[in-house]
Amino acid sequence: MRAERVAAPVTTSNEFTDALAGASDTRAIVAGLGVLDRTGAVFLDVFGALEAHLVADENTWAVAGEEVVASLREAGVPVSEPLVLPGSPSVYASYENVEMVRDHLSRRGGGCAVVIGSGTLNDLVKLASGELGRPYLVVATAASMDGYAAYGASITKAGFKITQYCPAPTAVIADHRVMAQAPRRLTATGVGDLIEKIPAGADWLIADALEIEPIERSVWDLVQAPLRASLADPDRIAVGDESAIASLADGLLMSGLAMQAHRSSRPASGAGHQFSHLWEMEGLGRAWEPPLSHGKKVGLGTIALCALYEVVLRRDLATLDVDAAVRDWPAWAEVERRIRAADLPSDITAAALEQSHAKFVSPARLRSRLERLREVWPALSRQLRDQLVPASEVRATLETVGAVTHPEQIALTLAQLRSTYARAQMIRSRYTVLDLLLEAGLLEECVAELFAPDGYWGSSSVPAAAPLLT
Repeated sequence: MRAERVAAPVTTSNEFTDALAGASDTRAIVAGLGVLDRTGAVFLDVFGALEAHLVADENTWAVAGEEVVASLREAGVPVSEPLVLPGSPSVYASYENVEMVRDHLSRRGGGCAVVIGSGTLNDLVKLASGELGRPYLVVATAASMDGYAAYGASITKAGFKITQYCPAPTAVIADHRVMAQAPRRLTATGVGDLIEKIPAGADWLIADALEIEPIERSVWDLVQAPLRASLADPDRIAVGDESAIASLADGLLMSGLAMQAHRSSRPASGAGHQFSHLWEMEGLGRAWEPPLSHGKKVGLGTIALCALYEVVLRRDLATLDVDAAVRDWPAWAEVERRIRAADLPSDITAAALEQSHAKFVSPARLRSRLERLREVWPALSRQLRDQLVPASEVRATLETVGAVTHPEQIALTLAQLRSTYARAQMIRSRYTVLDLLLEAGLLEECVAELFAPDGYWGSSSVPAAAPLLT
């Protein structure tokens, strides 16, 4: 049963007040130094006298579990026996684990979950609570991802990772002191997740200019307005400076609110995320200790996309040979053959075919789109240059915080990275620069330029220092 909303006003951190006005689910975000002790008051404010069912893993429980329980009990909130999962690679964002959490919560009757943790834990509880029709509260423990306040959860089901739509948390507690003390590898993954919003914004500019998916300006601003400031000081982020971590965390929370307001991950996720999702479907780094995080893979995808955009922007697409592109455009049967031959995991090929078919266009539609591309390219290319940053700058930021910047750091060869550009385009219906280049007949040519001896990847060396794992 969904909790009734109480009439009392919710106290929230000032910087989120306007953003929450457009949120569909989240009513309160309390962010700041030493705010764990406000968990009980916020729970009582938004849920009333319901019982709290805590979910954590061994690591997050050690960091914040006792203080959260104390705050809830001090506020008079009844607390059930917590579910504390192993702090190990065995707990990942699979639907089987969603079912396990859902079964635990359902055995406790009514009440609301309080999840203590980030990434995987938040997504598991979010979808489990959504399937039960219950609201929940999240206590953020690391500035490691943008999903705290997001609508939907990234879950692997039947081998295919995609956003499963479910309500965002009703309330978020983000203690910047706790987040600043998180392992540096978690902060690095948050930087990787956030920095991808730069080329993701460029992808949305393309989709908007081609009249495929219009930009919603208020949502765009939630992500893009704080983005540069949140990433401005990687040196201080790297050493866990509380002010720098606060700025990073706030940028991540704003991205989540934007996805919630838009009811889609479009405002904060572009082709760089598709790189990561593909590698996750293939199980890359899942069994490592610690597991290779989503944000580390997203960061590498961001470099890959920013480098590709540099190649694209050296071309004048206002002179594109539309007749040649339409002549060479394959029929769907040929596209299907290519997808089946693309060395995708066998259990996701059917889903990739469905996603690709959803964005496949007829030759007549393609001609119209490419003619518009030629028309808008002078203005669009200026917008893209203003939006993007050089791949070298992204790499420098990620290296500073200890993230991944070269495929060989995560056991990928350059040949495997090269194939990812084409294969990542297949797994999502969302229109990105990968689709623009495929439709223009330029994807293979532009990717080849990246891997030429003097291209970005062809001339790139593996950093001397390994990414931080602690």
